[in-house]
Amino acid sequence: ARPKNENKVRKLVDPHGAKFVVPCDVTKDEDLDAVFKTVADEFGKIDFVVHSVAYAPPEDLTGPVHDVSRAGFTLSMDISVYSLIAMTGRARPLLNPGGSVLCLTYFGGERVIPGYNLMGICKAALESTVTYLASELGKGGVRVNAISAGPIRTISSSGVGEFQSMMKLYESFSPLRQNVSPEDVGNTALYLVSNLGSAVTGENIHVDSGYHIMGAPPLDLQDKIQF
Repeated sequence: ARPKNENKVRKLVDPHGAKFVVPCDVTKDEDLDAVFKTVADEFGKIDFVVHSVAYAPPEDLTGPVHDVSRAGFTLSMDISVYSLIAMTGRARPLLNPGGSVLCLTYFGGERVIPGYNLMGICKAALESTVTYLASELGKGGVRVNAISAGPIRTISSSGVGEFQSMMKLYESFSPLRQNVSPEDVGNTALYLVSNLGSAVTGENIHVDSGYHIMGAPPLDLQDKIQF
């Protein structure tokens, strides 16, 4: 891992007594094997896994979908989608009954979000993967779910075109008239990986202030929109 990224991760986890921080390139099976061996050695059994990995080459993310390169498409799917399968397969023997696998997605996997482009295709594949994994792992008492969060300012969001406009749109058009915070997403994640969500699997939970239900702008804003 790049030292800068490692330092950021350590600042987040060290105050909580994290036992280890290890680098992992999800395109390399040996890295994934090493991570889950470390997990098994340290903990034996675990209760949940959170998958929060996505990537698309900038030139393929910012350009039109019909110009996406084969190499860029393959790499994006490998990192953003197959990594969930690879991680789940390795985690399955370690997960306790009632355990949970959770990943993060975005509304661009369900609807066309201009500027989201290739990543929207990846998120659609990720969401489908969640349902198939949930079907397979359910008999072992393991749940698999996704959180579809509204736009949140992160390092990766800087690569998404028109991100600032996207945040303004959510704040204006969502029923709650507000953007979501990392804490909002974290609270939902806690629900899904805990016993509070024990009967929930195969779901894509929207944490977006209700934006996903809207088919048109709120009535009080329609006369202010200029075309």
